[in-house]
Amino acid sequence: MEGLRWRSILAALGVAAAIVWVLPNVVNFGEKAWWPSKQKLNYGLDIQGGLHLVMGVDVDGVVSESTHRLITSMKADMQKENVPVKDVKSVNPNLGEVTIDVSDAAGKAAVEKFLTDKYSTVLQVISSTDTSITTRYFDAYLNDYKNRVIQQAIETIRNRIDEFGVAEPSISQQGANRILIQLPGMEDAEKAKQLINTTAKLDFMIVSNEKSPQELQAMIAEAEKAGNYSMTTMKYSDYVSKLNADLASKLPAKSVIYFEKSANATTMEAGAMPYLLKTDTDLGGDALDDAFVGYDQYGAPQVSLHFNSAGSNKFADLTGNNVNRQMAIVLDKVVKSAPSIRDRIAGGQAVITLGGGRDRNGMMDEAKMISTALRAGALPASLEQLEERRVGPTLGADAIDKAKLGSYVGAAIIVIFMLAYYKAMGAVASLSLGINVLALFALMTSMGFTLTLPGIAGIALTVGFAVDANVLINERIKEELRLGHGLNVAVKEGYHRAMSAIIDANVTTAATAVVLLYFGTGPVRGFAVTLLIGIVTSMFANVFVSKVIVDLLVHKFKVKKLAV
Repeated sequence: MEGLRWRSILAALGVAAAIVWVLPNVVNFGEKAWWPSKQKLNYGLDIQGGLHLVMGVDVDGVVSESTHRLITSMKADMQKENVPVKDVKSVNPNLGEVTIDVSDAAGKAAVEKFLTDKYSTVLQVISSTDTSITTRYFDAYLNDYKNRVIQQAIETIRNRIDEFGVAEPSISQQGANRILIQLPGMEDAEKAKQLINTTAKLDFMIVSNEKSPQELQAMIAEAEKAGNYSMTTMKYSDYVSKLNADLASKLPAKSVIYFEKSANATTMEAGAMPYLLKTDTDLGGDALDDAFVGYDQYGAPQVSLHFNSAGSNKFADLTGNNVNRQMAIVLDKVVKSAPSIRDRIAGGQAVITLGGGRDRNGMMDEAKMISTALRAGALPASLEQLEERRVGPTLGADAIDKAKLGSYVGAAIIVIFMLAYYKAMGAVASLSLGINVLALFALMTSMGFTLTLPGIAGIALTVGFAVDANVLINERIKEELRLGHGLNVAVKEGYHRAMSAIIDANVTTAATAVVLLYFGTGPVRGFAVTLLIGIVTSMFANVFVSKVIVDLLVHKFKVKKLAV
């Protein structure tokens, strides 16, 4: 009896805890209520509606940029250590392939020693001749680098989405170079898309005077005519990339053409002003400490930038070495402003002016968008939207209404069957089933679980195998009663003999759920998690609690007969 007492207390505490966790989902207690838990169950995209995006990540472009930075670094180090080389050039930048040209065997030996001393953990020699050595990133390093790019992009997107206060956004890697973004309950989908798609790659670049504006315009017109394209027929980023690729042989080394929207133009296409910019300044958004909306002397919104200590020194050196030249502030390959440098600028502060052509609210929105993106961090790679789906709240409400109806009908059929076939023990099983579902929702709420339609399917399956456990127990009790045993012995042996089959069934189900959890993604993982939680709650409610209820009836209330 002492053991029954403690088991009863444990069962009561478990049920009470479940009620504490579940009740905030159906009762609004407010912020200052005395109720110990105010956490609510989150609903997924397929239930409450929202935004579904699949973004492609330009990982190869990042590797290519890394290769060019590697070449710049190698040249500087070789010059510092007096390693004789004729040239260092990129062969296949997407794989980090670099060819180093030398004059003689002594130069080749010096380069080989340099590579061993400085880059042995990053680069491998894949071929060599008497006058050249070709290296490439190690496969393990390259794969790790690409994965870090994806993970950094995911973290940056998550930081930006947090600005909207979306509950439980789902942002995950899909394949080698894609990111899946699901934003349940996202009301302002367009603003979310705009913020996600903003690369926020900030660069400070010196304006080159090697080509006049008239020469640039003529070169651009010639390239557009030859390639039969224009800024109006292509996405801006694609247009800029194609234009610079077509003009690569005509532009000075380490330079690129980007555009600024003229002050009175409403769109870039209507007033694009080209700039020839140097690409070797090596000062970007990673040197920022903060970015926020400020105002100029006329009260117009602008973005104020504060550099970190390293960025402050770089900015001071960059401005000091280029006095009386223009410095372009470039965001996502768009020139935001190109002020002239009058003197060396110390103190680590700069501003991005936004130009005219819009009302104050439009400028304020852009300033907030830019500052938010820069604070969250620049994306390490540009993104391309590959897929977009919007699930309306009506569709979500319809889905959950149908799921509710199905659940109610299914539960009613189960309860009617259990009561009709097992009578009193069927009532115990039905009560245990209710406790099981209560405990299931309680655990999901306490864990911050996001309920989706596959999750609801997992709950339905949980109800099924929970009832199966009670069927096994009831049939075992029936067998014991047919053998002439009393109710006390029949209950004890029925639960004991059914336990091995129940455990076997749950272990095999759990094994399947673990496999789905490990190898699955998205909805499949949600289904697997619900299944695993359901196994735990089934063992608690339909085995432990139901045994406590029956023992209380037999031992506490001295019931001599239970219809089975």
